[in-house]
Amino acid sequence: MSQSKSRNKKKRSSRRSSGSSKSPATFEFLFGWQNYKWVLMGLGLILLGMILMLGGEQSSPDVWEPEKIYSFTRITLAPALILAGLAFQIVAIFKK
Repeated sequence: MSQSKSRNKKKRSSRRSSGSSKSPATFEFLFGWQNYKWVLMGLGLILLGMILMLGGEQSSPDVWEPEKIYSFTRITLAPALILAGLAFQIVAIFKK
């Protein structure tokens, strides 16, 4: 008796999935265009921060120039841009 019930359930479910329903299924994205705009801005800030951290090579291996490595751009500005980009990502996720 349980086998006949399971067969009936299979037949019913196959009828539903055959597309005979009158209303088409609508698909809605989880995030809107504004969210994706915030994500792209955040990725841009993170990328800019990473680019600003590049470099710092010395002109000669025998000479140490701390101004190149410990500049304001590499120590302060670039990490601040990366953190701002991460904040943009958080806003993009939670924004409705």
